[in-house]
Amino acid sequence: MATLRPKQMIFTIYGDYVRHAGGSIWVGSLIRLFARLDLSEQSVRSTILRMTRGGWLQSERVNHKSFYSLTPEGTQLLHEGAARIFHLESSPAQWDGNWRLVAYSIPEAARDKRDRLRRELGYLGFGPLTSALWISPHDLRAQIEQLANALGLNGCLEIYTATHDGFSDSRALVARVWDLPGINAQYARFIDQYQSQYAECRARLSALEPGECFVRRFRVIHQYRRFPFVDPQLPPELLPADWHGVQAARLFQDYHTLLADKATAFFQSVFVGPARRQTVSVSGASAAPCPTAQAEMAPFASNRSR
Repeated sequence: MATLRPKQMIFTIYGDYVRHAGGSIWVGSLIRLFARLDLSEQSVRSTILRMTRGGWLQSERVNHKSFYSLTPEGTQLLHEGAARIFHLESSPAQWDGNWRLVAYSIPEAARDKRDRLRRELGYLGFGPLTSALWISPHDLRAQIEQLANALGLNGCLEIYTATHDGFSDSRALVARVWDLPGINAQYARFIDQYQSQYAECRARLSALEPGECFVRRFRVIHQYRRFPFVDPQLPPELLPADWHGVQAARLFQDYHTLLADKATAFFQSVFVGPARRQTVSVSGASAAPCPTAQAEMAPFASNRSR
């Protein structure tokens, strides 16, 4: 099971619940929620403090209570990560056969920006053909331009559209750039672990108490959250015949949706917002669009928050 880190866990609570409940939550509610996940009050408070100092959370005092909401930066991370985890598909739009190349030459004095660029390229699904030449089958020019502007690297990189004329075939090229067998094995392990759990939950859902559904839903998110950031979303013709990505995505969606109502009921029973709002509308994947810049964050957050 993926290790649950406090910072990841807090982002998950905001992504799957708090943002549907007005966006702000009493610290006491967070402590009660995380007690179900075996996270101590001290860990919750210290993590919230670090995230506030880091610019991800902001606080307000209402009636002598402390409430926390995401900053604009934290909210943006959730929006960026949301579409990926709940819309992870292993059958993207038909490929035009062209490769998009990003080439860069960044001086050693700017190596921090170079390292950040590499992380962000990986987040976008690019892979390194060489250390300074990254490729993708998808047209992501707009995202690359935005990234270059954000890092101040416009004069250091170029974007190309190219065909692969040899000498290896496209599958051999892919094998050089991405570890598809390793990713596929991770998908297979996820399916092995959660297929039986999903079947069991379906059979006895009426007997499961809301707190248990909350915990199960939370844990399946954290197990699945890394896939959108390691799977480059290659066209079907470049994937192995036994690719497990589609099955894993469907299993995650189905399990997450199955647990939604009872998990949300537990959250509602604990939630206190600044105006004592307790109406939360979360019903399955469509209501909780979900999680990098590293897969150390919750599924709803971009890796850039590391």
